[in-house]
Amino acid sequence: MVVRVLIADDHRLFAEALEAILSGDDRIELVGLAGDGEEAVRLAGERRPDVILMDISMPLMDGIEAAKAIKAADGDVSILMLTGSNARTDVDRARQAGAAGYVTKDRIAAELVEAILEVADR
Repeated sequence: MVVRVLIADDHRLFAEALEAILSGDDRIELVGLAGDGEEAVRLAGERRPDVILMDISMPLMDGIEAAKAIKAADGDVSILMLTGSNARTDVDRARQAGAAGYVTKDRIAAELVEAILEVADR
């Protein structure tokens, strides 16, 4: 099974680094890059990913609001929240928005692919 992944992060270099990490794994197909929450909602509806890597802090619509909108439209999509902090309030807000998991940006290289495959398998 190939997992279709959408990346939503307003830091272009970070998004491209994620893309590079994921492109080396044949279990993952990247279906799009969104630079803000509104674009993430639009692309999620158009591209129908299995998993969305969603930055919490983005312009126009933050990742929490985007996650709520995406989950309301498609309850089957899994959302992994990405953030620079692991503050308890961020984790709680992400879970309340329907996120399936949470990965801090400092642990991306070590944990990202396994986290994607884990939430896609639910």
